[in-house]
Amino acid sequence: MNWTDERVEKLKKLWSEGLSASQIAAQLGGVSRNAVIGKVHRLALPGRAKAGGTPTATRAKRPAAAPRPSNFAPRVVTRTVARPAGATVVKEEVAFEYDDAPLARIDTNVVLPMSRRLELTELTERTCKWPNGDPLTDDFHFCGNESPDNSPYCLFHQRLAYQPSAERRRMR
Repeated sequence: MNWTDERVEKLKKLWSEGLSASQIAAQLGGVSRNAVIGKVHRLALPGRAKAGGTPTATRAKRPAAAPRPSNFAPRVVTRTVARPAGATVVKEEVAFEYDDAPLARIDTNVVLPMSRRLELTELTERTCKWPNGDPLTDDFHFCGNESPDNSPYCLFHQRLAYQPSAERRRMR
């Protein structure tokens, strides 16, 4: 299959109208969808036009956030990002709004169980094997509190280690 000047012009015209590669291949005849995609790529054609308006017109607008009484003002940064548009990638300028406010507060009203601070050689079948700290430092230790039958962890660390599947799904 040879790409003549007339077929290339027809390809460009159909591509700019927003037809898919499969539709263009069917109209050209004797050419596969992948051949059309390859030619579009080699010609470096811009992204296909979408039926029903521009891509920015069809995007859902984010509702304006209510003003927060804080000392932190959001800052707007403009970056160039690439997004797929049909078989090609289009670069566009996008404004990102960054909020310098802290993301989360640390709750200081949490009760942690006292650790017995056992070393590896001091662990038994009835002690909690929850590691604390960095294993490469001298301060590393295991919880060492009493653990119930058939569990490597105490009741507190069991709640951290074993989450019900419904909670894991909600966190995603």
